[in-house]
Amino acid sequence: MIRHKLETAIDKRAAMLGADTDALRLVDGDGDELLGVYLDTLAGRWLVSTTAGELDPEVREWLMQEGAKGRTIYWKQLDQHEKTDPTHVAGPKQESAFMVRENGVAYQLSFQSGYSQGIFLDQRLNRKRVRSSSEKGTTVLNTFAYTGAFSVCAALGGATTTTLDLSQVYLDGARDNFAANKMNASDHYFCKGDTFHWLRRFARQGRSFDGIILDPPTFSRDDKGKVFRVEKDYGRLVSMARACLADDGWMLCCTNCRKLDLRDFTRMIQQAAPDAELTSLAMPEEYSAAPYLKSVWLNA
Repeated sequence: MIRHKLETAIDKRAAMLGADTDALRLVDGDGDELLGVYLDTLAGRWLVSTTAGELDPEVREWLMQEGAKGRTIYWKQLDQHEKTDPTHVAGPKQESAFMVRENGVAYQLSFQSGYSQGIFLDQRLNRKRVRSSSEKGTTVLNTFAYTGAFSVCAALGGATTTTLDLSQVYLDGARDNFAANKMNASDHYFCKGDTFHWLRRFARQGRSFDGIILDPPTFSRDDKGKVFRVEKDYGRLVSMARACLADDGWMLCCTNCRKLDLRDFTRMIQQAAPDAELTSLAMPEEYSAAPYLKSVWLNA
C-alpha cells in the first residue's frame, strides 16, 4: 500500500518535470496519504525527508530497489536538533556539488552542505514572480538571502540586485549561482551582516529599492545576541524594510512559521505598512499538505 501511494504521488507530478525544471517536490506527506514522508527530486537524485527518526521498513525497501536501478538517494530527519548532512541510503553517492534547474534557472546544490541543500523548493512560484516583477533599470534587495536564489531570478529579470546574508559561505554560494546562469556577479552587490543593521544603514543613507524580499528564519540571533522571532518581530522587520522601499515598489513577505496563520501574518504586515496593498500568494500545487508557507505580496 505504501509503495502504491509513493508511486501514485510521483506519477501525479511527472508532467511538471522536463528540461526546464528537474527539481521538484514529488511526495508531500499527508497530502499524499503518507504522513511524515516527503520526497524531492533534485536533477534525478532523490532526497527523502521524514519526521520520524528512521525510515519506515517498507519505504526503505522501495528506496533500495530504486537505488539498485542506479538512482542516488539520500535521507534526512526533519526538525533534528543537530543540523547534519543527509545520510546516503542507496544508489551512487553524490559527494560533490551538482546543478538543478527550475523554470530554466540553474542552482548549485550539495548533500554535504548541512541540513539545507541550497534551495527551498516551496518558493518556486515566488521566485518566478520576483523574476517577472524585476525589470531592467530597477533595484532589488534580497535579505536573509541564503544562496541567493531570489537574487538570481531578479537579476535574470533585469534588476541590479543586493544580496544580504550573515554567512560568507552563503554569499559565496550566491555568486556561484550567478555564474551558473552566465551572469557576472561583480555587476551586483553582496553585503555580509545582520539584516536589521543594513536596513537601518540604508535608511540613513536614503537608499531605496524597487523590490525587497523578506524571508527570514523563524528564529535567529544576531552577532550581539539579540533574538528575532517571526511571530513577535516580523512587523518590525516590515516597517524597517518599508522605509527603504521606493515609491510604487513591491515587497515579498514570507514565513514558514507554524505559530502564525495567514490571517495573523497578514495583519502584522498591514499594521506595519497600513498604506500598502497586500495580496496573499498560494503555495505551488505539488504541496498538497497543509500550506505552512505564508507569502504576501506588498505593493506600496
